[in-house]
Amino acid sequence: MASEAERRVATADESFEGVSPDAARRLLLGAVDAFAERGFHATTTRDIASRAGMSPAALYIHYKTKEELLFQISRVGHERSVAVLAEAADGDGSDAERLARAVRLFVRWHAEHHTTARVVQYELAALGAEHYEEIVGLRRRSEEILRGVLESGHAAGEFEVADVRGTTLAVMSLCIDVARWYSPHGRRSPDEIGTLYADLVLRMVAPRAAAG
Repeated sequence: MASEAERRVATADESFEGVSPDAARRLLLGAVDAFAERGFHATTTRDIASRAGMSPAALYIHYKTKEELLFQISRVGHERSVAVLAEAADGDGSDAERLARAVRLFVRWHAEHHTTARVVQYELAALGAEHYEEIVGLRRRSEEILRGVLESGHAAGEFEVADVRGTTLAVMSLCIDVARWYSPHGRRSPDEIGTLYADLVLRMVAPRAAAG
């Protein structure tokens, strides 16, 4: 039976497909596992290298600092989650269907990749200023995609949204927070949680007459 650490690495492994060389990828996986378990500041480069099956000296061949590892994890994680959200929002259907699909898939991604997502979303403050700005730009892109669907639905009369920006942030927070508490041992699958959240969000924005 796989240990919790092995399950975390297996989940994170899918997020970093295509990263090369293999040693660089192994270090990213080791860093995700360590950051998720111990937090960025409590994790040492020796700990990361050990989890990757490498020496501490080997780490610096691929990454200059521990912060650079966090940045690469954050960049890959945000790019993947933005791509999921953009594809869902740009699909066919009404604005309500697009919103439901976007929320469902965005939530599912944060559940399926909860270890990576937890590091990506909750260790942001540990990034250096330049890297922080780049990641914040990707986060803004996610907000823009979701806000665009809400604005379109509001203009078409499908949604009743008094504060589009505030509602966008509220929905984003709901989706992202799944990574904090999700457990593969829980009663609901990632897809079931996504479906539940999509329904809740549609109820949030439904015109009052329809909501009853």
